[in-house]
Formats: sequence, structure tokens, C-alpha cells
Amino acid sequence: MELKKELKDLVFEKAQLKQNVYNATKETFEEFRNTTKELIEAFQLQSGKENIDVAFEFKDRGDFEFEVKFAGDVLIFMMHTNVFEFSRNHDVMKTSYVKDDPKRSYCGTIQVYNFLADSFLYNRDNDLGYMIGRIFVNHEKHYFIEGKRELGMLYNNFNTAKVTKDTVLEMIESAIAYTTNFDLLTPPYDEVKLVSVAEMKMSFDRKMVVTGKRLGFRFQADTD
Repeated sequence: MELKKELKDLVFEKAQLKQNVYNATKETFEEFRNTTKELIEAFQLQSGKENIDVAFEFKDRGDFEFEVKFAGDVLIFMMHTNVFEFSRNHDVMKTSYVKDDPKRSYCGTIQVYNFLADSFLYNRDNDLGYMIGRIFVNHEKHYFIEGKRELGMLYNNFNTAKVTKDTVLEMIESAIAYTTNFDLLTPPYDEVKLVSVAEMKMSFDRKMVVTGKRLGFRFQADTD
């Protein structure tokens, strides 16, 4: 059977583009993994020299996920295995960088989540984590970030921001800095004043009381 040229070109071109985006994102994720591990080792060495009793741990969780623990926090870095396109109304689609070559808008994603270390230590399955940022990477290894102020960058930097060891280190340091300053606040009294008998029969750390850094708080509205 003879393939129609239009169909063949469409399928092959789109498939190759997505594979290139995937490869660039995977390489970027491995840079995140290796650089994070090096940074945690530096923290471990320095804390030992200064006799500071703070745990710094790095743990691989598979090909597309790893975590770091420092003090009372955990950061989990996850790479999505699929490639995404932005909606026509997204700000990144309005940049000259994407208008000049629409293929640049296809991106892989790396997401960064913050959890309390005790949530995992004591199996508090109802506790909440927060996405503090996600990194978009295209086939040219250009990137931009959606996230909190310490992590976020303007879409118009997409044309100049390229993935390097230095830029990855800067993003990891920013994530750790933001997490360290993102403090656990006590929940409103009215949200925790009632406890069921079943919950009271459980050990304290397995109760159904949800713990998170900003309970009743819309994370995307955080401008502090």
C-alpha cells in the first residue's frame, strides 16, 4: 500500500517532534536528578562540619521521580512521560519565539511538589502537598517555569532561557529556598474543633485530621 505523502509527513513529523521533546525533557530531568544529588551531598558535608543536626536525604523513586528531604520538608520532582501543547489562549503562544516556529510550543513537563516529611514518616495519607512549580522544556531545550515568585519567570524569557547545569542548580536552590520559607500555619480553630470517636481511637499520627502548610488556602492566590 502506498502511503499518502501528506499523511506520512504529518505522522512522521509530529512523532519525531514529540520524541525530540521527550528526549530533551528526559535529559533535563536527569540533570535535575544529578545536580540535586550533588547539592544534597554538599549540604550533608557542610552540616557535618558545622555539627548541625539536620537530616538531608536524597532518594530515587524510579526513572521519572526522585525526592529530597531536608529538615521537616520533602520535595518530589516528577517528570511526565507525555508531551503537551498549550491552548491558543495561553500567554506563551503569543510570544514571538513561538510565533516564529510553532513547534517550539510543544513541551515536556517536570513538576515539583512540597510535602511535610512527617506525612510520609507517620503514614498520614490525608495530608496535603503543594505543587510549587512546573518546568516546561521544548525540543530546543528552552524552558520556562510556572510557579511561585521564587521560581516563576516571564513567558517572554522562553526564547533565551536554555537548560544548563547552572540554570538547573538555580531552579533547585530556588525550590529549596521557597520551601524553607513556606511555613506550616496552624489551621483555623473551627476546622479542627470536632473529632470523631473513631479518630480518637486511632494513634495521633493516623487520625483523619488533615495537615498541610496552607489549609483552606488557594495556593495559586498566594502573593506573599
